[in-house]
Amino acid sequence: MTSATPTPVPPNPIGGELYRLTLPNTAGAARLARDFVASLLDLSRHTGLVDDARICVTELVTNAHRHTRTSLIHVDATVNRRRVTITVTDEGGPLAGPLSVLRAGPEQEHGRGLALVQNLALAWGTENGGPQQPERKAVWFTLGQPGQPL
Repeated sequence: MTSATPTPVPPNPIGGELYRLTLPNTAGAARLARDFVASLLDLSRHTGLVDDARICVTELVTNAHRHTRTSLIHVDATVNRRRVTITVTDEGGPLAGPLSVLRAGPEQEHGRGLALVQNLALAWGTENGGPQQPERKAVWFTLGQPGQPL
């Protein structure tokens, strides 16, 4: 696993309930994923995390849509009383190396997505599918109350 945070955690470290959404790789996928996550967090009484989750999942699904030729995008949400972990998976090819947060200039229209995820999430990271699923890659983030252990 390649992790972008100092305290790496696996995509499902928290137990709890797992919810899945599979989307076609279309321009509307980000909106559908955003609405799915917002509804799920509202129902699970994580209303304080909804805005951050909407921003982060939109960024990850948009990246999968724009930068891969995958036919399907998968969104997994693991929710417990304290935290939520969202994982966006595609079959668009493995990551060549660790993802890095770009430093976009004020005039650039793109390049801020992972910086948003890094600033909003308690932790985030990436994972390749390995030899059994070489085209699979996942990007995940965990949201919760600051100060709580991951």
